[in-house]
Amino acid sequence: MLDRAHLKHLHFLGIAGTGMGTVAAMFKTMGLKVTGSDQAVYPPMSDFLRDQGVVFHEGYAETNLSPKPDLAIVGNALSRGNPELEAVLSHRIPFVSLPELLRGWFLYKTRNLVVSGTHGKTTTSTMLAFLLEKAELHPSWFIGGVPLDLPAGCHHGTGPFWVLEGDEYDTSFADKRSKFLQYLPELVILNNVEFDHADIYTDLAAIQKSFRQLLQQVPQSGLALINADDPNALAVAKDAPCEILEVGSGPQAAARYHILKEDASGSRFTLHGHEFHLQLPGRHNVHNASMAICAAHTLGVSLDKLASILTQFRGVRRRLEVRAEAKGITIVDDFGHHPSALRESIAALRAKYPGRRLWALFEPRSNTTRRGIFQNELAQSLSAADGVYIAEIARKDQIDPQMRLDPKKIADDIRKAGRESFYLPGPEEIFKDLLPRLKSGDVVAVFTNGSFGGLVGKLSEAVKNR
Repeated sequence: MLDRAHLKHLHFLGIAGTGMGTVAAMFKTMGLKVTGSDQAVYPPMSDFLRDQGVVFHEGYAETNLSPKPDLAIVGNALSRGNPELEAVLSHRIPFVSLPELLRGWFLYKTRNLVVSGTHGKTTTSTMLAFLLEKAELHPSWFIGGVPLDLPAGCHHGTGPFWVLEGDEYDTSFADKRSKFLQYLPELVILNNVEFDHADIYTDLAAIQKSFRQLLQQVPQSGLALINADDPNALAVAKDAPCEILEVGSGPQAAARYHILKEDASGSRFTLHGHEFHLQLPGRHNVHNASMAICAAHTLGVSLDKLASILTQFRGVRRRLEVRAEAKGITIVDDFGHHPSALRESIAALRAKYPGRRLWALFEPRSNTTRRGIFQNELAQSLSAADGVYIAEIARKDQIDPQMRLDPKKIADDIRKAGRESFYLPGPEEIFKDLLPRLKSGDVVAVFTNGSFGGLVGKLSEAVKNR
């Protein structure tokens, strides 16, 4: 455990990461001095940090460490050779990763609920934290996103529970294990297991191994909620040492949800004999909600109470977030970057906006989608839209030409499937080409796990000012 009594000044390297920024802000509200630095700081995190009064430097430099902090928290995006990290090591400044900070400061003394899986972690962990907060259990939470219904993505509550978004990505430059292996879980939600993070995992088996390690940390008295509809998740849970509750839509699920209706108002579904209404569209969000409901119910919250709370839940920024509605045109911002997530998000938009023309704008930016691993799958997922724009892959020169995704071929394949499809170099070209094509009734969904050159904001302003 950390010697908290002597830690007055924390400095976050990589503070603009969603997780890093929200944790930094939480520690500031707890009365500590908090500073940070990052290479690229853009909304919403830049706005959030400024609103919270957190001082941060743009760019990494040894001078950012003056005055000398008591503890440096090093984000997993940093690697050896970074001038500020090298200064931390040279000057013997104590340092930890973000998961180590949470574990050492809080998690040894709390009841920890870890939400994991390839998709849905942010939304499900936000739902669970929201349900427990509104049920007056006063939880703490750490969420890798910006919730619409909670004061921040990280919060230190007075109750016994910590809700943690469990990321399978690596911990830091010095620890290549998954972040969630630091979180001492009492309860684990495993939403799904697919291949992702091709920069650190060689194949699906390697990812399954990491999730299996997480479940091995759950005590015998604990609980794991497993996606009953996902064979990969079931395989991971096969030898788990704790009680298993399988949640899903199929007959094999012990906790089985049934979707009654999907429309512009969201989704209605049944679970455990109760009816629930969720404002968010999409079958994937019904699954996310079912996991959160089951977890909260095992902690003693009644189903009636959960049903009344869930209707209030609005979601998370950049998860099918409507950013503008003007002149009959709707602009949607979504974090989607994996073909499965794109498929589910497009299906959700179809259910919410039936009969409307749907444009999908995609930036291949993640370490997986920049590679050609999902060449065919991305074309299949995006072709569910009426029109598609795809940009050049980000940081193209970092990927061997033989391993790169070919975005032009994706556009060609979608066009062959009978949909309008365009490959253009970047956001400016896409903006100029798309804008004159837009007409009343159109829905534009921008999919990226980055900023995409501020394309969402530019489109939102343009349709408002037409």
